[in-house]
Amino acid sequence: MELRYREAINLALREEMAADPRVIVMGEEVASPQGGAFAVTGGLVQEFTTDRVIDTPISENGFVGVAVGAATSGLRPVVEIMFSDFVALAADQLINHAAKFHYMYAGRITVPMVVRAASGGYRGYGATHSQFPAAWFMNVPGLKILAPFSPADARWMLRWAIEDENPVLFLEHKLLYGLTGEVPETAEIPDQISANVLREGTDVTLVGFSYVLGMALDAADQLQ
Repeated sequence: MELRYREAINLALREEMAADPRVIVMGEEVASPQGGAFAVTGGLVQEFTTDRVIDTPISENGFVGVAVGAATSGLRPVVEIMFSDFVALAADQLINHAAKFHYMYAGRITVPMVVRAASGGYRGYGATHSQFPAAWFMNVPGLKILAPFSPADARWMLRWAIEDENPVLFLEHKLLYGLTGEVPETAEIPDQISANVLREGTDVTLVGFSYVLGMALDAADQLQ
Protein backbone atom coordinates (compact mmCIF):
# COMPACT_ATOMS: atom_id res chain seq x y z
CA MET A 1 0.00 0.00 0.00
CA GLU A 2 1.12 3.56 -0.65
CA LEU A 3 1.15 5.94 2.30
CA ARG A 4 2.46 9.34 3.18
CA TYR A 5 5.10 9.50 5.91
CA ARG A 6 2.61 10.99 8.41
CA GLU A 7 0.09 8.28 7.55
CA ALA A 8 2.68 5.56 8.15
CA ILE A 9 3.39 6.99 11.60
CA ASN A 10 -0.33 7.18 12.32
CA LEU A 11 -0.69 3.54 11.23
CA ALA A 12 2.14 2.46 13.53
CA LEU A 13 0.51 4.24 16.47
CA ARG A 14 -2.85 2.58 15.72
CA GLU A 15 -1.26 -0.85 15.42
CA GLU A 16 0.60 -0.58 18.71
CA MET A 17 -2.35 0.94 20.58
CA ALA A 18 -4.66 -1.80 19.31
CA ALA A 19 -2.19 -4.52 20.26
CA ASP A 20 -1.28 -3.20 23.72
CA PRO A 21 -3.63 -1.26 26.02
CA ARG A 22 -0.62 0.09 27.91
CA VAL A 23 0.33 2.32 24.95
CA ILE A 24 -0.85 5.91 25.40
CA VAL A 25 -0.26 9.06 23.35
CA MET A 26 0.43 12.43 24.98
CA GLY A 27 1.22 15.90 23.69
CA GLU A 28 -0.03 19.29 22.63
CA GLU A 29 -3.14 19.03 20.41
CA VAL A 30 -2.72 15.29 19.77
CA ALA A 31 -6.46 14.84 20.35
CA SER A 32 -7.48 17.69 18.04
CA PRO A 33 -9.52 16.90 14.90
CA GLN A 34 -6.48 17.71 12.74
CA GLY A 35 -4.20 15.54 14.83
CA GLY A 36 -1.58 17.99 16.01
CA ALA A 37 0.35 20.69 14.18
CA PHE A 38 1.50 18.24 11.49
CA ALA A 39 -1.65 16.09 11.28
CA VAL A 40 -0.02 12.89 12.51
CA THR A 41 -2.38 11.75 15.30
CA GLY A 42 -5.68 12.40 13.50
CA GLY A 43 -8.46 9.96 14.38
CA LEU A 44 -6.69 8.35 17.32
CA VAL A 45 -8.87 9.96 19.98
CA GLN A 46 -12.04 8.76 18.24
CA GLU A 47 -10.75 5.20 18.22
CA PHE A 48 -9.03 5.05 21.59
CA THR A 49 -10.75 7.85 23.60
CA THR A 50 -9.27 10.59 25.75
CA ASP A 51 -8.14 8.02 28.32
CA ARG A 52 -5.35 7.03 25.95
CA VAL A 53 -4.94 10.08 23.68
CA ILE A 54 -4.20 12.91 26.07
CA ASP A 55 -3.91 16.60 25.24
CA THR A 56 -1.35 18.32 27.44
CA PRO A 57 -0.58 21.91 28.42
CA ILE A 58 2.33 23.69 26.73
CA SER A 59 4.82 22.37 29.26
CA GLU A 60 7.37 20.01 27.75
CA ASN A 61 9.26 19.45 30.99
CA GLY A 62 5.97 18.67 32.72
CA PHE A 63 4.44 16.16 30.35
CA VAL A 64 7.73 14.43 29.52
CA GLY A 65 8.24 14.05 33.26
CA VAL A 66 4.74 12.59 33.57
CA ALA A 67 5.59 10.15 30.78
CA VAL A 68 8.75 9.02 32.59
CA GLY A 69 6.67 8.29 35.69
CA ALA A 70 4.03 6.51 33.61
CA ALA A 71 6.66 4.38 31.89
CA THR A 72 8.20 3.28 35.17
CA SER A 73 4.70 2.45 36.45
CA GLY A 74 3.72 0.04 33.70
CA LEU A 75 2.46 2.15 30.79
CA ARG A 76 4.17 2.70 27.42
CA PRO A 77 3.75 6.41 26.64
CA VAL A 78 4.40 7.98 23.25
CA VAL A 79 4.99 11.69 23.75
CA GLU A 80 4.73 14.21 20.91
CA ILE A 81 6.89 17.35 21.05
CA MET A 82 5.33 19.77 18.56
CA PHE A 83 8.70 21.26 17.59
CA SER A 84 11.81 19.29 18.50
CA ASP A 85 13.67 22.47 19.49
CA PHE A 86 11.66 22.47 22.72
CA VAL A 87 12.81 19.02 23.75
CA ALA A 88 15.58 21.06 25.38
CA LEU A 89 13.02 22.01 28.04
CA ALA A 90 12.76 18.33 28.94
CA ALA A 91 16.47 17.55 28.71
CA ASP A 92 16.78 16.78 32.42
CA GLN A 93 13.86 14.36 32.30
CA LEU A 94 15.35 12.55 29.29
CA ILE A 95 19.05 12.64 30.13
CA ASN A 96 19.09 12.21 33.90
CA HIS A 97 15.84 10.29 34.46
CA ALA A 98 14.51 8.30 31.50
CA ALA A 99 17.93 7.27 30.19
CA LYS A 100 19.40 6.39 33.58
CA PHE A 101 16.73 4.80 35.79
CA HIS A 102 17.16 1.28 34.38
CA TYR A 103 20.86 1.33 35.30
CA MET A 104 20.60 3.26 38.55
CA TYR A 105 18.14 0.68 39.88
CA ALA A 106 20.20 -2.31 38.72
CA GLY A 107 17.76 -3.31 35.97
CA ARG A 108 14.78 -3.69 38.30
CA ILE A 109 12.74 -1.13 36.34
CA THR A 110 12.48 -0.17 32.69
CA VAL A 111 11.44 3.09 31.01
CA PRO A 112 9.61 2.07 27.81
CA MET A 113 8.72 5.45 26.35
CA VAL A 114 9.04 7.22 23.01
CA VAL A 115 9.42 10.94 22.45
CA ARG A 116 8.35 11.86 18.90
CA ALA A 117 9.36 15.28 17.62
CA ALA A 118 8.89 17.23 14.39
CA SER A 119 12.37 18.37 13.42
CA GLY A 120 14.49 20.13 10.87
CA GLY A 121 14.57 23.23 8.73
CA TYR A 122 13.90 24.35 5.15
CA ARG A 123 10.40 25.57 6.11
CA GLY A 124 11.27 29.15 7.08
CA TYR A 125 10.09 28.65 10.67
CA GLY A 126 12.96 30.58 12.21
CA ALA A 127 15.88 29.71 14.43
CA THR A 128 13.97 28.17 17.33
CA HIS A 129 11.61 26.04 15.21
CA SER A 130 14.02 24.57 12.67
CA GLN A 131 16.69 22.61 14.53
CA PHE A 132 17.43 18.89 14.27
CA PRO A 133 18.56 17.92 17.78
CA ALA A 134 19.97 14.45 17.14
CA ALA A 135 23.52 15.56 17.96
CA TRP A 136 22.40 17.01 21.29
CA PHE A 137 21.49 13.55 22.56
CA MET A 138 23.79 11.15 20.69
CA ASN A 139 26.23 10.85 23.58
CA VAL A 140 23.59 10.13 26.24
CA PRO A 141 24.02 6.57 27.61
CA GLY A 142 20.71 4.74 27.76
CA LEU A 143 18.91 6.86 25.15
CA LYS A 144 18.31 5.63 21.60
CA ILE A 145 17.73 7.97 18.67
CA LEU A 146 15.84 7.08 15.48
CA ALA A 147 15.29 9.30 12.44
CA PRO A 148 13.68 7.32 9.60
CA PHE A 149 13.62 8.49 5.99
CA SER A 150 10.92 6.52 4.16
CA PRO A 151 7.28 5.89 5.11
CA ALA A 152 8.01 2.16 5.34
CA ASP A 153 10.91 2.74 7.72
CA ALA A 154 8.89 5.23 9.74
CA ARG A 155 6.20 2.62 10.35
CA TRP A 156 8.34 -0.30 11.47
CA MET A 157 10.89 1.81 13.32
CA LEU A 158 8.19 3.53 15.39
CA ARG A 159 6.66 0.16 16.24
CA TRP A 160 10.13 -1.08 17.21
CA ALA A 161 10.63 1.99 19.40
CA ILE A 162 7.29 1.55 21.18
CA GLU A 163 7.98 -2.10 21.91
CA ASP A 164 11.53 -1.43 23.13
CA GLU A 165 12.05 -1.42 26.89
CA ASN A 166 14.25 1.68 26.79
CA PRO A 167 13.55 5.35 26.01
CA VAL A 168 13.73 6.35 22.36
CA LEU A 169 13.90 9.82 20.81
CA PHE A 170 12.12 9.55 17.46
CA LEU A 171 12.87 12.48 15.13
CA GLU A 172 10.59 13.18 12.16
CA HIS A 173 11.77 15.74 9.63
CA LYS A 174 9.00 18.17 8.72
CA LEU A 175 9.70 17.93 4.99
CA LEU A 176 9.14 14.17 5.07
CA TYR A 177 5.56 14.25 6.36
CA GLY A 178 4.17 14.54 2.83
CA LEU A 179 6.60 12.03 1.29
CA THR A 180 4.76 9.11 -0.33
CA GLY A 181 6.14 5.60 -0.49
CA GLU A 182 5.27 1.93 -0.59
CA VAL A 183 4.54 0.41 2.81
CA PRO A 184 4.08 -3.37 3.13
CA GLU A 185 0.60 -4.50 4.18
CA THR A 186 2.21 -6.50 6.95
CA ALA A 187 5.63 -5.74 8.33
CA GLU A 188 7.81 -7.81 10.60
CA ILE A 189 9.65 -5.80 13.20
CA PRO A 190 13.38 -6.70 13.18
CA ASP A 191 15.12 -7.65 16.39
CA GLN A 192 17.67 -4.90 15.87
CA ILE A 193 18.23 -1.83 13.73
CA SER A 194 21.15 -1.61 11.33
CA ALA A 195 22.20 0.56 8.39
CA ASN A 196 20.88 -0.15 4.90
CA VAL A 197 22.72 0.17 1.61
CA LEU A 198 20.21 1.89 -0.67
CA ARG A 199 22.43 2.23 -3.71
CA GLU A 200 25.55 0.27 -4.65
CA GLY A 201 28.57 2.08 -6.06
CA THR A 202 32.34 1.97 -6.41
CA ASP A 203 33.71 5.51 -6.08
CA VAL A 204 32.10 7.43 -3.23
CA THR A 205 30.38 6.52 0.02
CA LEU A 206 27.59 8.85 1.14
CA VAL A 207 26.11 8.31 4.59
CA GLY A 208 22.93 10.01 5.77
CA PHE A 209 19.74 9.69 7.75
CA SER A 210 16.34 11.35 7.83
CA TYR A 211 15.80 14.06 5.19
CA VAL A 212 19.51 14.24 4.36
CA LEU A 213 19.36 10.66 3.08
CA GLY A 214 17.09 11.85 0.29
CA MET A 215 19.59 14.61 -0.51
CA ALA A 216 22.36 12.00 -0.67
CA LEU A 217 20.36 9.89 -3.11
CA ASP A 218 19.71 12.97 -5.28
CA ALA A 219 23.43 13.76 -5.22
CA ALA A 220 24.23 10.21 -6.32
CA ASP A 221 21.85 10.60 -9.27
CA GLN A 222 23.55 13.84 -10.32
CA LEU A 223 27.05 12.42 -9.92
CA GLN A 224 26.18 9.41 -12.05
